[in-house]
Amino acid sequence: MSPKSGNEIRSICIVQTKFLGDVTLTSALVRNLRLAYPDASITMICAPGLKQFIVAQQIADVAVGFETGGRGRTPLKRLTDYYALISALRRQKFDLSIDLTDTKTSRIMHRLAGAPLRVGFDPPERPFKFWEIQMANVLAPPFGHGGSHYLYRYLSPLGALGLAIQNPTPRLQPTKIAQEECARLLFENALAKKSYVAVHAGARSEGRRWPPQHFAAVIDEIYAKTGLRSLIIGGPDERPVAQSIIEAATSPVATVVGKASLEVLVALLTEAAIFLGNDSGPMHVAASVETPAVGLFGLQSPDLWGRLVSPTKRSGRPCLVHVSFQVFVKNTTPVGSIVFSGFRLLKSQKRHSISLRQAALDRPKLRCA
Repeated sequence: MSPKSGNEIRSICIVQTKFLGDVTLTSALVRNLRLAYPDASITMICAPGLKQFIVAQQIADVAVGFETGGRGRTPLKRLTDYYALISALRRQKFDLSIDLTDTKTSRIMHRLAGAPLRVGFDPPERPFKFWEIQMANVLAPPFGHGGSHYLYRYLSPLGALGLAIQNPTPRLQPTKIAQEECARLLFENALAKKSYVAVHAGARSEGRRWPPQHFAAVIDEIYAKTGLRSLIIGGPDERPVAQSIIEAATSPVATVVGKASLEVLVALLTEAAIFLGNDSGPMHVAASVETPAVGLFGLQSPDLWGRLVSPTKRSGRPCLVHVSFQVFVKNTTPVGSIVFSGFRLLKSQKRHSISLRQAALDRPKLRCA
């Protein structure tokens, strides 16, 4: 089926039920869709916990939560929820739908939503079973624009629709409310803007997580050499790993783990001097706000999930960032190599007009009652 012109696309549905990093990369697709279809409203089917973040960041006008797992629901309850969602989607009468999740469940949802234009990947990420069929009628290559990075995957539907990529880089921006909450948290922890290392030691799977004691050693070394304190970020379920780092570190370490929403996380990472963390969602958020980062990769290659920046003039497509260090790590990886990467990254920053140690000394002082 031939794609419609811009003025014929008034309502778009994107199925993206994966994780924070995936949604952050998807923001680049949405930005280009808005440029091509300026009058269209965009709805995103997403993980329930990302609904508020997606709308606040204007990644979609409407976010609809969909729980992909059982989560204690009976099969009947899951079927009832699925039927209710499909019914609600069909009532929206979408002109275009794009399935980025690319699973059996998302493909069926994609078809039943009823949009006349349905963009899907061909071939799918996992081969079809013999009883499965392609639900999309506009086919996108799994990795477009000559790259294997997942950003290229999420931008690939643009080419299938005959659209040029006008802005290929994911970009997030803190909201005013988030900036105010960020300022409060920084003041409570006696931290100034651009005077701290944002540290994220969590990740979905154990193979992606560098040991807490290694993080503590890097934090101590950076503090000893630069005076920069570290601020640990993360969700409520990451409190144990944060506590392990605090107990192992000899330098002063602050934490907002479990205290900051995803919207506030964007603001905290915007104000950080540098990000240090595992291959996970916050690393992609740090990239989207242009904060230099040391990304630690365990299970997956940086070529697939590493940080990207604006396109080069020569290639016209995003390229691996030159002010970020993406390192394959194991539990036995020498701490010194990570420290060295951090120091090189700090040294490369040109936006500081004063020394890093002076920036750290200028942090606000806590008031005594």
